[in-house]
Amino acid sequence: MLETAVATHPHSAQRIEELGRMIAAYSEVTDRLQRSHDQLQNTVQSLRVELLEKDRLLERRNRLAALGEMAAGMAHEIRNPLGGIQLYASMLARDVEDRPASADLVRKITAGVRRMDSLVGQVLQFTREIRANRIHADVAAVIAQAVEMAGDRLSRANIRCSVQGPEELMANIDPLLLGQAVLNLVLNATEAIEQSGQSGGAVSIAYGHCESARRRAFFIRVRDDGPGVPAELVEKIFDPFFTTKDTGTGLGLAIVHRIVEAHDGTITCAAAPMRGAVFEIRI
Repeated sequence: MLETAVATHPHSAQRIEELGRMIAAYSEVTDRLQRSHDQLQNTVQSLRVELLEKDRLLERRNRLAALGEMAAGMAHEIRNPLGGIQLYASMLARDVEDRPASADLVRKITAGVRRMDSLVGQVLQFTREIRANRIHADVAAVIAQAVEMAGDRLSRANIRCSVQGPEELMANIDPLLLGQAVLNLVLNATEAIEQSGQSGGAVSIAYGHCESARRRAFFIRVRDDGPGVPAELVEKIFDPFFTTKDTGTGLGLAIVHRIVEAHDGTITCAAAPMRGAVFEIRI
C-alpha cells in the first residue's frame, strides 16, 4: 500500500526530498556559522589578551621614560661635582705622597669617586635612547662572541658554559646591541651563581628558529643553576635599579630589556625546571 501511495502522490515524495535537501543545506550553513563564530570568538579573546599585554608594556614604557628623565638629570648633576672632587683628590695626592697614611686615604677617595662615576655612566647609558641598527647578521656568531667575551669571568668563577643551536642563524638584528644583551645575561647568571655560594656551576645557552610564535623569528634562552628568582620578584626583575645582589647597580637586566624592546621583541624570566632561572628572548 505504501508503494501505491507514493506512486499516487509523486509530488509529495518530491517535496519531502526537497525539504530534506533544504534541511541539510540549512544544517551545513548553521555549522559554518558556528565554526565562524567560534573562530571569531577565539580571535577576539586572543586580541584581548594581546591588548592587555600591550597596555601593560605601554604603562611600563611610560613609567621608565619618566624615571629615565629624572635619572639623567640627576646623573648630570652628580657628574659635574665628581669631576671637581677627582681633580682636588689628584692635587692632594701629590701633596701627601710622602705621608703613607694620608696617601692611602686619598687613594680610597679616588677609588670611591671612580666607582660613582662608573655608576653615573651606567645610568646615562640606560637613559639614552636605544635604536637598533638592524642588518642581516648571524645570531650564532653574535652569541659565540658574547660567550668568548665572558670567558675570563666564567673561568674565574669556575662556571661551565654550553651553547646549543644551529651553526648559522641569520636574522635582522643589531649585532652589537644583541651581543651586549647576551653578554649581560651571561654575566648576570654568573653573578647569581656566585651569590648563592656555590662552588662552580653551569650556564647554558640555547637558540633557534621560532616555528610557532607569531611574528617571532628566533629565540635565545639563557639558563643557570643558581638560586633562581622568587615568583614575587619576576615582575620587578627588569626594573632599573632593582637588584637582589649585594653589589651591582640593578641596570644590567634593565638595559637588556631595552635592547630587546628596540628589536620589537620580548624577554621573559621564569624559574628553571630543576633549579635556577631561565631568561628567554624572542625577536
